[in-house]
Amino acid sequence: MAWNEPGGNNKDPWGGGNRNNNDGPPDLDELLRKMQRKLNGLFGNKSPSPEGRGGANFPWALVLIVLALVYGLWGFYQVEANESAVVLRLGKYHDTKTAGLHWNPPLIDHVTEVNMTEVRTERTTGQMLTEDASIVDVVLQVQWHVDNAESFVLRVRDPLKSLQEATDSALRHVVGSQTLNGVISQNRSQVSADTQVRLQEYLDLYQTGIRVDVVNLTDAKAPREVQDAFDDVVRAREDEVRLQNEAQAYANQVIPVARGQAQRMIEEAEAYKSRVVESARGEASRFTQLLAEYQRAPDVTRERMYLDAVQEVMTNTSKVMVDVEGGNNMMYLPLDKLAEGAASSASQRQQVSPQVIDEVTQRVMNQLRTEAAKSRRNSNVR
Repeated sequence: MAWNEPGGNNKDPWGGGNRNNNDGPPDLDELLRKMQRKLNGLFGNKSPSPEGRGGANFPWALVLIVLALVYGLWGFYQVEANESAVVLRLGKYHDTKTAGLHWNPPLIDHVTEVNMTEVRTERTTGQMLTEDASIVDVVLQVQWHVDNAESFVLRVRDPLKSLQEATDSALRHVVGSQTLNGVISQNRSQVSADTQVRLQEYLDLYQTGIRVDVVNLTDAKAPREVQDAFDDVVRAREDEVRLQNEAQAYANQVIPVARGQAQRMIEEAEAYKSRVVESARGEASRFTQLLAEYQRAPDVTRERMYLDAVQEVMTNTSKVMVDVEGGNNMMYLPLDKLAEGAASSASQRQQVSPQVIDEVTQRVMNQLRTEAAKSRRNSNVR
């Protein structure tokens, strides 16, 4: 039933018609007054507002002080020793803070903290074309850190993406200037060094604020389709290097020995030369002195020279020829010399038995007797 219809007892649904009726909704003014009294009690104002007034003495100054205190505390922040903080004021670069406690107005300044000492790793892979038109699978790792916080935060939109693209570009340029064998085995360290230099040039050109520490070419191999054949080539190249090393080691062993032998032969030749020259000089001097003696006494000197020559010749033989005046010459065989010669030859070959020595001696004696008898018969005939 509507409140203004007959029989509705003129009840106002908002409480305006009958304020003392407990069955209707609560009075809004009364609710506002109760809330105001609670807030006054909260902030220390115990005096209630007079009835019938529409407002109250709310402590707005205290609220503003509290808000200012909260705002001020909100602006403090701590920058660690390994960090730098980039401050933007109303979206524009303002300052770069170092380690320590700092304050910036909140909602006006925006602070971005950047770790300056953390070494991060970026990895890139891909198939690339070499100088000799071969395809190689390359895996590269880049270790880097932030060198300029302002450039790292503001100069490029995505520093990591810029680093990835710059790494791919630098690596493809360096690999494209190398042969397949150079990238895989021979010049791997050179590829890493050249890639690092070119990558740093790109990053400095883009003003990324990134400093490259190390570039490692962790893996470089031929594509899977030709890997077996390439492994054979690699093994053959390793065998070549091994054989070269072995040959070099053999040369290092033989050449010094040959040089030593050559030096020894040269020294022996020099010694022989000196000996021959000195001997010739001595002989020349002896003959010069002998000539002087010969000129003073030719017969005596000639006889003496003859005897010396015969003595020198006969000392090298075991047979002695006796010159008999007025008859045939007689051969003299010294048995003691023969025995010594036989003993020396036997010691060099094998030991000769006494029976063999006696037999040889007997034969020699028989031969001497026969020659002596012939000589006597010839003398009797004459």
